[in-house]
Amino acid sequence: MKTAVIYARVSSTSDRQNTDRQVVDLSAYADKNGYQVEKIFTENISGAKKNEERPVLCECLDYCITNKIDTLLISELSRLGRNVDEVLANVRLCKDKHLNIYFQKEALSIFQADGTKNPFLNIFISVLGTCAEMERENIKFRLNSGRKLYIENGGKLGRKLGSVKSAEQKKTQYKQVISLLKKGESIRNTAKIAGVGVSTVQRIKKEFI
Repeated sequence: MKTAVIYARVSSTSDRQNTDRQVVDLSAYADKNGYQVEKIFTENISGAKKNEERPVLCECLDYCITNKIDTLLISELSRLGRNVDEVLANVRLCKDKHLNIYFQKEALSIFQADGTKNPFLNIFISVLGTCAEMERENIKFRLNSGRKLYIENGGKLGRKLGSVKSAEQKKTQYKQVISLLKKGESIRNTAKIAGVGVSTVQRIKKEFI
């Protein structure tokens, strides 16, 4: 039986979004197409982040390559990243390591059914990636425009006085997180054990470890 790994991502770290739907849809695809799902990776982080800032994605790719997984299942191209250079770099890495990626929404994969490379993949990713970058620039422009208008009307930016926690307060609040990280626990496992978001663990690790 062919082996597969599922990678699912949402940008929000709050309870408003979760990866459940992506996992359900990809699991159904795997069952229908004769894949044995070996592992599921989920991540709550912006797709605009660089690879080194997305530990779960890096862990997922390493796992797939090390364990010679046949196919990495992802719900859509934007889940892999919104920066076209990062996406293409990941695709090239997987292509060189003979790891297939299947994007469910686009019904697109690195390798075709006969094992040959998909000749349209790079073109498709470049076009979609460029559109995604343009949309991000549009969002940034609208945010900056709204911020400027807010300031002109007397608004003040920044956190309210006293709302920023001191280092000691953070150490107390995230004592378990710090302890687990110092013991060598992964960011993902630490988040699960401590009941906090992955991004919170990443922030605490960067600040205290």
